[in-house]
Amino acid sequence: MDKIFASIITIGDELLIGQVVDTNSSWIAQELSKIGVTLKHRVAVGDIWDDIWQALDEESKLADIIIITGGLGPTADDITKPLLCSYFDAQMVVHQPTLEHVQHIFENILKRPMIERNAKQAEVPNNCTVLKNEKGTAPGMLFKRDGKIFVSLPGVPFEMKWIMANHVLPMIPQLYETGFIEHRTLLTAGIGESFLAEMIQSFEKALPAHIKLAYLPNFGMVRLRLSGWGSDQNILIHEISSFFDSLKELVNEYLIIDEDLPIEVAVGNLLKARNETVSTAESCTGGFIAHMLSIHPGSSTFFTGSIISYANIIKETMLDVSHKTLTTVGAVSEEAVIQMAKTVRNSMNTHYSIAVSGIMGPGGATNEKPVGLVWIAVASAHKVVSKSFGFRFDRRRNIELTTSNALNMLRALIVDNSRENI
Repeated sequence: MDKIFASIITIGDELLIGQVVDTNSSWIAQELSKIGVTLKHRVAVGDIWDDIWQALDEESKLADIIIITGGLGPTADDITKPLLCSYFDAQMVVHQPTLEHVQHIFENILKRPMIERNAKQAEVPNNCTVLKNEKGTAPGMLFKRDGKIFVSLPGVPFEMKWIMANHVLPMIPQLYETGFIEHRTLLTAGIGESFLAEMIQSFEKALPAHIKLAYLPNFGMVRLRLSGWGSDQNILIHEISSFFDSLKELVNEYLIIDEDLPIEVAVGNLLKARNETVSTAESCTGGFIAHMLSIHPGSSTFFTGSIISYANIIKETMLDVSHKTLTTVGAVSEEAVIQMAKTVRNSMNTHYSIAVSGIMGPGGATNEKPVGLVWIAVASAHKVVSKSFGFRFDRRRNIELTTSNALNMLRALIVDNSRENI
């Protein structure tokens, strides 16, 4: 059985100039992987006829499935549909069910008249299979040529996802024997990517050709992902699991979690499993740690709240950091974050707390305290752990790194407490 390859072509000037972030491709790639389709290329092109045509030519030489998103709206810059009509030697016709669907939306949902420009959404090439768009007015379109399929979808994410989930993804296994793709991911911290690669180089060299290892560094941590393809799912799962167990043993000293989860979810899961809670006292991160803890569903069971103590007066009056500490060693100090962590934990009556204070930049630095200096403390009822960091990036990156390291320190404290209570 041969691999089935797909390419994604995203269309729109807004993607090329960075005005809109392409989340469609990421979602499509993940969904294709689940059904055994390997992504060959992701290509972004502007609203230019020749560029779109060239992308279709090039990707159809490499892939079995070409998925196009964008350019299906009612305005003059939406040229995907007329281009596809020409590319597949078709004639534009009115698709009556789509026209009735568009009329229904305007008359019964939007409560406003439908103009001719909106009615043109119902025009499609006469040799395509129309894929109904229940979430919008622009239908999807499916073309077949030389054993390959071309799918054109709206660029609006929730419309694209509905058509993919209800029409495209169920159809692909009926047209192709796709095989199976399996991924296993773990997260490490406390070791750089290059040192990690050196540590496991013998393991990586021993992997068979159909199993690959990927390094995914982010926020001072490194994810390791094993990916494999095979025609027999049970055999593939057994192989991947065996290699993954070996990989975990090799990196055990730096292993945080053996699932593909972000650090804040891993921490949240630990707290929920123990029926424990956490609060935060944040200066330099301005509430970003609280945001990351609370953004996921179910966070109300373990996260109680935060004191954003950006100004020193808040550190004094609400977190009991003494005026002497602030005038001698300063707000960015071990003494300050330890007191912040103790006070917020007590005042919010939580099992754990996090406190951070630092200099995010670009201003505010001194010779003794450069941009990127951060103090972090995490506390439980019986223990406080504090540590300083020296980050070297821009303001946003320093905030993100502070957050990920603070959450990892909390994770380690929770694990240590659990071991002590056994």
